[in-house]
Amino acid sequence: MHFRRQIIVKSPYSQQTVALQLDPSQSVLTLSALTSLLESSQRQSLSDFSVALNEKPLNASTRIKASNLPPVSMLAVYPRLLGGGGDGGATGAESRDCYLNMYAEKKPDKVDPNEQRLSKWLNCALSNEPLAEPCVIDLLGNLFNKEALVNALLLKRLPKQFSYIKGLKDMVNIKLADVVGFDGDTTSAKFQCPVSGLEFNGKYKFFALRGCGHVMSAKALKEVKSCSCLVCHADVKDSDKIVINGTEEEVGFVEGEDGGGEGKGEREERCFKEEQERCCCGG
Repeated sequence: MHFRRQIIVKSPYSQQTVALQLDPSQSVLTLSALTSLLESSQRQSLSDFSVALNEKPLNASTRIKASNLPPVSMLAVYPRLLGGGGDGGATGAESRDCYLNMYAEKKPDKVDPNEQRLSKWLNCALSNEPLAEPCVIDLLGNLFNKEALVNALLLKRLPKQFSYIKGLKDMVNIKLADVVGFDGDTTSAKFQCPVSGLEFNGKYKFFALRGCGHVMSAKALKEVKSCSCLVCHADVKDSDKIVINGTEEEVGFVEGEDGGGEGKGEREERCFKEEQERCCCGG
């Protein structure tokens, strides 16, 4: 059953108060969704004001479960202060708190390691948007929404840290298994291992299979010994396993090429054989 919730919009710089009625079927709220509910005469660009819902600051990436809101909430809109009146003085609109905050020593924001870890496993490494089909992985184990990555390649706007991705050959289409009953909560895992049921949240090691694209946990691959995919039964070699969001030691360092598709074990075996041949020729 959906309950109608109300949000009171108030600005300390205006006497006008606006009441917003949320759509009862809306499950997740974003800053853009909230501001779009305001009357056209009240809307401004996101760069022009700050917003706090129930005294908690919001930003463009904030996502809130509507079911967690009380029946009546307060949305406070504060225009950003752009400085003085152009003559080096004050405009008269600043409060005592503004001056105190201006000269107070700002402490760097603490980065929550859990949020940082979740972001790498739940969001696209390029756009930082939630992962959504179709998804791909590069040979270093970074996760992407395919549309975002292809568009960046076409427009030549790929960041320098992903410059080794030259085209479709450098990405692998993957198949992620959804968590049954996922409710859209951005703080919990959306995907899981289709075999073991372990959540795709960074707490467990996962591999993507280069041939078929299925993604599963290292635990499942270790406990069920097989030379084929545990989901579709396609043939699988060790070199087909791409570790997801692995350490630098696990994925190696790619510069311009990926070693011709060889896995670490295959490269070591090839180098050993070449060394033997050199020794025989020298003897």
